[in-house]
This record gives sequence, C-alpha cells and structure tokens, in this order.
Amino acid sequence: MRIVVTGGAGFLGSHLGARLLAEGHEVLVLDDLSTGRIDHLPPGAVLRRADVRDARAVGEALVGAGLVLHMAAAVGPALVARDPTGTWSRNVEGTARVLEAAAMHGTRVLLASTSEVYGPAAEGSLEEQRPSELLTSARRDVYALSKAAGEAYALALARTHLLPVTVARLFNVVGPRQGDRYGMVLARFAAAARAGRALPVYGDGLQRRCFLHVEDAVTALLALARTPACEGQVVNVGSEEEVTVLALAQRVLALTGSRAGIEHVPLERVYGEGFSDPRRRRPDLRRLRELTGFQPARTLEDALRDVLAAQGEVPPGHPVR
Repeated sequence: MRIVVTGGAGFLGSHLGARLLAEGHEVLVLDDLSTGRIDHLPPGAVLRRADVRDARAVGEALVGAGLVLHMAAAVGPALVARDPTGTWSRNVEGTARVLEAAAMHGTRVLLASTSEVYGPAAEGSLEEQRPSELLTSARRDVYALSKAAGEAYALALARTHLLPVTVARLFNVVGPRQGDRYGMVLARFAAAARAGRALPVYGDGLQRRCFLHVEDAVTALLALARTPACEGQVVNVGSEEEVTVLALAQRVLALTGSRAGIEHVPLERVYGEGFSDPRRRRPDLRRLRELTGFQPARTLEDALRDVLAAQGEVPPGHPVR
C-alpha cells in the first residue's frame, strides 16, 4: 500500500515510516523540515518537502494513497509558548488541508491529537468522553484548542462526507530520536545528563505522568488505522504506568551515574505567566483495548534505557535502579 506520513521526518512520524517500510509498504513523507530532520527519514522513504498548509502539495501527495497518517503539527510546549499564532496556523489550517484532500480522494486518515485537549484543569484518569475544560484566554490552551479544532473538523467530515478517520489522543510518547529543543521532559533530562548539567525539573516535580515507548505508540496507531471499527472514534493512546517528574529525573541520574543533581525551575521562568501544569494525567485505555486488543510491550524502564542508550549514556540492557 502507498501510505503518506505527514511530519514523517519528526520523532513519531519517522518511527511510523520505518515500521511501514519494514512491512513492505511504499512510504511518502510530507514534511517541511521546520522541526523534523532529514537524517531521521528511514531509508526507502520518499520525501516531498512541503508545508501541510499547501493545499496543492497535499492533494498531489495523496493521489493513489490508501492511508494518510497525519502527524505534522507544531510540537512541544516551548515552541507553543514562543509562537502561539504559528501553532494555531499549522495545527488548524494544516490539518484542514490534509482532511479535505483525504475526503476528496476517499483516503483513510489517522489523525494524531493530544491529551492537552482535555484542558489544564483535567486531572486523574481521563476518558475520551470527558468534557473539555479549555479557556480561550489561557496561554497553554492555544495548542490544545488548535488540536481540538482539528478533531472537530475530522469528525464533521466523517459525518458529512463519510471520511474514514480515527482520532488518536497521544499521552507523552518518548523514545530514541526525540529532541530536547521543544521542552519534551525525558529528552531534556537526557540532554542535561549527557552534558553534566543539573536536570531541570519545572515546579516541584510532583506532577504525575505516564510515558509510552515510541515503538508501542507505533503499534497502537497502526492498529487503530487498520481496524474498521475505529472509524469515527476518538481513542486515547498511552501507558498507565505512572511516575512523578521528580522521580523520573532521579531515575535518569541513577541510570547515568550523573552527580549533577536536580535544579527546580519555576514554570513562569520557562513559559511565562499563565502557563499551568496539571498535577496528574493518566489515559483511560479501555476503548483502545476493546477496539484493538492493544497492550504496551515495553515499560518505562525500557523507554529510559533506550533513550539514554541512543544518546550514548548507557549500554542497552543496563538496569534502572
């Protein structure tokens, strides 16, 4: 099958492309390389360098495609805080162009969304049907609102144009090739440990999160894309193994043997005033399991080991204490 991966030179998109190529598919990557890297492209993928807001480029890319995995988006809290208008444009206009081209060609779509759509006040175990708690005045919510708009348009096209689309709400995917430039927490910790710097923990570090290994994320996303019962559905994708951000930093220090310690950094120093951080966020994965039977095959320990091994910090198989 010919499959288009938007944002396929990025972290998650490049892992998806590699898996699809290994399965024997033809992969076309649509990426403007604004945040992606050409050296992340898996061998055998064809790159079409273009912005997803370019309707002509998107339409041409989807000709003959049986599936489009829409991963392209503004990425990371740091970029969102720095460029809120660009975030809105990329996430809303870009997603609209992809969805409209797919509807024209009758192409199946998997749309990557985010747990951020639940809102900064949404805490605990989050179910897909939980009402959103977003504020148009909140600084962080520009990103979340832009992704929620993409979800709404996708589902509207599913109802009115019978577009076969599934929305995947991703929770903290981590793994090799994830960069630290845009505020991703594990990537930041790994980069600091490598450089011998104190690990920057924002706030008190008692925020609880669940981290999913990128290879498990790829498995879940492809299962959603290939399951007809998932069409028209919004589905959480993540792990249920919780850890505080502070404990995560401590595990990175233990694994690397770094003596640099931890530096607590006020959130407002990094992102400015009005940027909130939920205390606990965990995906309810019942819908994902019921639709696909998915269970993560890797633990947080596996993710830590693989991220640090990819950066040359520890050999594969080194235990996390």
